[in-house]
Amino acid sequence: MTTVRRVVSLVPSLTEAVAATAPELLVGATDWCSHPPDLDVVRVRGTKNPDLERITALAPDLVIANEEENRPADLAALRDAGVAVLVTEVRTLPQAFAELDRVLTAGCGLPRPDWLDAAEAAWRAVRPRFDATAVVPVWRRPWMVLGRDTFAGDVLARLGVRNAYAGHPERYPRVDVGELNEPGRADLVVLPDEPYRFTAGDGPEAFPGLPAALVSGRHLTWYGPSLAEAPGVLSAALAAALSAPPR
Repeated sequence: MTTVRRVVSLVPSLTEAVAATAPELLVGATDWCSHPPDLDVVRVRGTKNPDLERITALAPDLVIANEEENRPADLAALRDAGVAVLVTEVRTLPQAFAELDRVLTAGCGLPRPDWLDAAEAAWRAVRPRFDATAVVPVWRRPWMVLGRDTFAGDVLARLGVRNAYAGHPERYPRVDVGELNEPGRADLVVLPDEPYRFTAGDGPEAFPGLPAALVSGRHLTWYGPSLAEAPGVLSAALAAALSAPPR
């Protein structure tokens, strides 16, 4: 087995996971890799348009990627250039924990980190706190929401928040905002700050009849060290929205 000493990460959450475990391994990451904030590595553009020449020039022992965030053609090009690529698939919380272990231990040859044990323990202690159905936009212009088989949808379900579009045939369907606001569709709207940056002034006004939970996208959609904090951070945001007076 090749000793891994140089890693390029094409997934923000995996970048944070490696940085929290063995930061000396990271030599490259995407422009979207924002954690840790002081990460000092070569930037290789975005998840969908990585600079393949720059990545190859870094001579990584391993590139880590995700089947949803990265394009198969880019990963195939890296492999054709002789670069080892490890691709994760994460659509549920148990998958996230299994894939993190695989990336860090089997992929990078590292001991299993304490933060991963802490994250699993935090979620084992979770019991559904809410009984609500939500629409969960991830983009506007056009409006797109969480559909079937998404990691974020599974995270919310474990807290007691059902995804109104969990049964949709698409994973990220485009849905007219009028349909999202239909009476009885949902009890609240959950608005993460990524990939679209919803804010108090950009998003809630489109859902005048629903409580709006503005949540951290890093805690809702990332699988990495943030998973240890996610149950508390998300629960607080959801509870605040559901207990707020009607807008």
